[in-house]
Amino acid sequence: MKTIDKIPTSKIQRATKLVSTGAKVGVNYIKYYGDKLTKTETEAKERLNQNNAEDIYDGLKQLKGSALKVAQMLSMEKSILPQAYVEKFSLAQFSVPPLSPPLVLKTFKKYFGKMPNEIYDTFDATSVNAASIGQVHIAEKNGRKLAVKIQYPGVAESIASDLAMVKPIAMSMFNIKGKDSDKYFKEVEGKLIEETNYILEIKQSKEIAHKCAHIPNLLFPQYYEELSSERIITMDYMEGEHLSEFATHNTNQESANKLGQALWDFYMFQIHKVKKVHADPHPGNFLISEEAKLIALDFGCMKTIPDEFYIPYFELAKKESIADRAYFVNKLYQLEILREDDSEKELEFFTELFHEMLSLFTQPFHEDTFDFSDASFFGKIAELGEKYSKNAELRKMNGNRGSKHFIYMNRTFFGLYNLMFDLKAKDIKINNFKTL
Repeated sequence: MKTIDKIPTSKIQRATKLVSTGAKVGVNYIKYYGDKLTKTETEAKERLNQNNAEDIYDGLKQLKGSALKVAQMLSMEKSILPQAYVEKFSLAQFSVPPLSPPLVLKTFKKYFGKMPNEIYDTFDATSVNAASIGQVHIAEKNGRKLAVKIQYPGVAESIASDLAMVKPIAMSMFNIKGKDSDKYFKEVEGKLIEETNYILEIKQSKEIAHKCAHIPNLLFPQYYEELSSERIITMDYMEGEHLSEFATHNTNQESANKLGQALWDFYMFQIHKVKKVHADPHPGNFLISEEAKLIALDFGCMKTIPDEFYIPYFELAKKESIADRAYFVNKLYQLEILREDDSEKELEFFTELFHEMLSLFTQPFHEDTFDFSDASFFGKIAELGEKYSKNAELRKMNGNRGSKHFIYMNRTFFGLYNLMFDLKAKDIKINNFKTL
C-alpha cells in the first residue's frame, strides 16, 4: 500500500484540500447530468454516488483525523447512505494509507522524546494497521510481542476546524436546523478530543478490561503505561483476524453463536451495569482469535450514560411502553424527540415516525432469544431508512431532535446490530448479562 510522507496540519492546508475535493464533486455532478441523457436515472445516480464516494474518501484519507473519523462514523449508517459511500467509507475503519517509515520515526521522537530503538528491543517502522486517528506497529521488548499505536501528527489540533468544515454537509444530510444544533456538534467534538488523549484511552481500556474480564469468550490486551504517552499507546499484540474478515469465511454456526453471545453480553453488561459503553463498534475494533474468542480493542471512544437518559431510553425499549400511547408520547418529550414548540403536524408526524422506528429496532428486547442472522429483520430496517430518506415532508421539518446522548447510543446499537448480523449469530440470550 502507498504510504504518506506528509499530512496537511494547518487550517489553511486542510481547508484547501477539502475545497479541491469539493471541486471534483462538482465535476462529477456535471458528468451526472450528461449521463442522464444516455442512461437511466438509476444508472446515472449510481455512477454519481460511486465517483463522489471515491473522490471524497481519497481526499479525507490524506487529511486523516476528524474528517476521516466522520467518514468512518457515516459508514456505519448503512440505512442512510447510498451503498457506494458505505463501501468506500468503511475502509476508514481499518484500511487507510499509513505514514511512511521516516515520518513514523520523526513523529515517534516528537511524541516520546526518544527514538523507538531506545525504548524497544525491536520496532518495525512499517505499519501493520492504519485507521483514522492513528496507526499500529509491531515491536518487541523482553521477549514480548507488542502493538504500538502512534497518533497521526496534527490530529488533535485540527478537530475543531475539521468539524467546522464538515458541519454544513452534516446539517444538510441529517436535516439539522435551529439554534440548538450546536449541542450535537459539541458532543462529537468532545468525544473526538477524548479519542486523541491516549493517556485517557489507557485508563478507560484498563477499567473496561477489569470490569468485563469475567465475560466468557472475551479477551483484552494488557496495556503498558510506562511505554506510552499522550499520543502513543503500547499494548500486547493480539493475534487474530478482523471480525468482518472472519465472518466472510466462517461456516461454523456454533462459533458464530458463541462469538455473538460474547459480543452481546459485552455491550449489555457495559450499558446496564457499568453505565458506560464502548461507542465505536466497528469491525476494525474486534479480532477473532484462533480459538474463536472475541478480542476487544481501542477504548478511546467511551460514552457515559447518565440516568436521565438511560431510564427513558430503555423504558421505550419495552413492548408495553410502545403499546401505551400516552406513556410513549411522555417518554418522547423526556428524550427531547418531541418539543414544546412543535406544531400539531410535527407532533403527529414525529410521534408516528418514532413509533414505527422503535417498534422495529427494539424487537430483540421483546424476546428471550433473538436470531441476528435474520435477513428480513435487517431488510426492514434498511427499507425504513430508505422510506424516510425520501420523505418530502420530513425534509421540510426541523430534524434537530433528541437528546445529544442519542448520537453515540444510536451509533453503538447500529454498529452492534451490524456486527451481530455479520457474524450471523443465532439464539442469542438477550438478558444473559444479568447472570454474569
